[in-house]
Amino acid sequence: MWGKFSLRVRIYVILGALVFITLMGGLILVWYTYSMEALLTSIAEKDLIAFQTAEDLETALVNQKGFVSYYFLDGDPEWLKQLGKYRQVFNERLQQANAQAGSKDQQTLLQMIAAEYHQYISKKDRVIELYESGQRERGAQLHHEVRLHFSAVLRLCENYKELHRKRIELAKTASQAKASKLRMMAAGAMVIGFLLAMLLAFVLVNQILGPVRRLTAEAGRNMEAGTSRDEVVALSRSVRGLIEDVDQAHSELEKSRESLLQAEKLALVGKLAAGMAHSIRNPFTSVKMRLFSLSRSLELSDTQKEDFEVISEEIRHIDTIVQNFLEFSRPPKLKIQPISPSTVVDQAIQLLAHRIKSYDVSIQIERGQLLPEVEADPEQLKEVLVNIVVNACEAMQRGGSIVIREHIARNRFNQTEAVIQVSDDGPGMPESVREKVFQPFFTTKEDGTGLGLSIAARIIQDHHGQIDVESTENEGTTFIITLPVKELPHE
Repeated sequence: MWGKFSLRVRIYVILGALVFITLMGGLILVWYTYSMEALLTSIAEKDLIAFQTAEDLETALVNQKGFVSYYFLDGDPEWLKQLGKYRQVFNERLQQANAQAGSKDQQTLLQMIAAEYHQYISKKDRVIELYESGQRERGAQLHHEVRLHFSAVLRLCENYKELHRKRIELAKTASQAKASKLRMMAAGAMVIGFLLAMLLAFVLVNQILGPVRRLTAEAGRNMEAGTSRDEVVALSRSVRGLIEDVDQAHSELEKSRESLLQAEKLALVGKLAAGMAHSIRNPFTSVKMRLFSLSRSLELSDTQKEDFEVISEEIRHIDTIVQNFLEFSRPPKLKIQPISPSTVVDQAIQLLAHRIKSYDVSIQIERGQLLPEVEADPEQLKEVLVNIVVNACEAMQRGGSIVIREHIARNRFNQTEAVIQVSDDGPGMPESVREKVFQPFFTTKEDGTGLGLSIAARIIQDHHGQIDVESTENEGTTFIITLPVKELPHE
C-alpha cells in the first residue's frame, strides 16, 4: 500500500505527521500547564484551609461574646456552659492553626493570639468571680478591660486571616504567571516547528526531488524508469540498467573480438580446406564409380568381397570428411520456412532408426504437445539433431538410452522459446572437454574431424538460437537447443 505512493507524497505525509506531532506536543504541553496550574491551585488550597481555620478561630472567639452578660441578667448557668464550649472550640482551632503554620510569621502571630487570648479568658473568669461575689462595680470596670483584650484578640485573628489571604493571592499569581509563560513557550515551539517543517519541505522538493527527477529522466533507459512513481527507485533502475548495458556491451565486445580472431583463423583454414576438398573429391568420385563398376562385373571370393567392402567403406568415410570440410568452408544457404521443431525431431529419429537399433540404444521422447512453429531450415535442423544423436550413440558404444525432452520457455526479455534437450546416460565429459566441444577441429575420436558439433553450433546460431551442453563425467551428457518463437500457439 505504502509503495503505491510517490516519494513526493510520502515526504509530504511524513512532514504532515511531523507538523501533527508538533501540534499535538504543543497541545499536550498546554494541557500540562493547565494541569500544573491545577496542581499549584491545590497547593494553594493549603493556605485556603489555613485561612478557613483562621476564620473559624475568629468565629469561635466572637461566639464567646455576651455569655457573661446573659448569665448575670437571668442567672442561668447554661450560658456559662456555652461559654466553656466555645472556649474549647477556640483552643481546638488554635491548636489546628499551630499544626498548619508553615512560616515563622504565622507561628509568631499565633503565639501573640494565644497570649492575648490567655489574658482575655483569665480576666473574664475574674469578672465572673467578682459578679458572683457581689462586687459588681469592680466587675464592670474589669469587664471593660476584658472587652479591650477581646478586641485585641479579634484584631490579631483578622491579621492572621489577612496573612493567609495574601499568601493565597501570591500563590495564584505565581502559578498563573508560570502557566502563561509555558503557554507562550508552547505556542512559540509550535510556530517554530511548523516553519521548520515548511523549510524541510522546500529543501526536499526543490533541492533533492527536483535534481533526482531530472537525473532520472536523463539516465532513464526505458519507459519503465521514466514513469515510475518513485523517483529514487526509477533512478536506481536507470543506473542499474546503465551498468548492465556497460557490462553487456563489454562482454559482447570481448566475444566479438574473440569471434573476429576465430573467424580470421577459420577463414584461412576454410579456404585451404575448400581447395583441398575440391581437389581430393574429384579423384575419389572417379574411384567410387570404378569400384561400383567392378563390384557388378567381378566374381569375388568371400575374402575378396570382405576386402572390397572395407575399401568401399573407407572411401565413403573419406568422402564424408571431405563433405564436412566443404560444408564448414561454404555453409549452404538456409531455406527458411515455418515448421515445428517437434516435426524435425520425429524426422531425425525416423532417419536414424536403423542406426540407433544397431547400437542397441533405446530412445524416448517426452513431449506434452507439439512445439510452436519457428522460422527454420528443416534439413539443417535435422542435421544438428542427427549429429547429436549419433555422437551420443558412439559415446555409449553399445546399449544405453537417449531421452529427448521438449518444452516452451521464456528468456530474460520475456520472449517465447522452443527448447529441445537431448540427454544420454553415457560416460559424460570432463570440464576440459566440455569447454572445447563446439570448437572447430576439436575431437576426442581417433577418426573424427572435429567439425560435426562446430557445424551444428553454427546452424543454430544462423537460426538466432543457442546450443549449450551440460555434462558431468560418468553421469551422462545433455545438449540443449533453444530456438526463438515469434508467437505462442493459439489455444
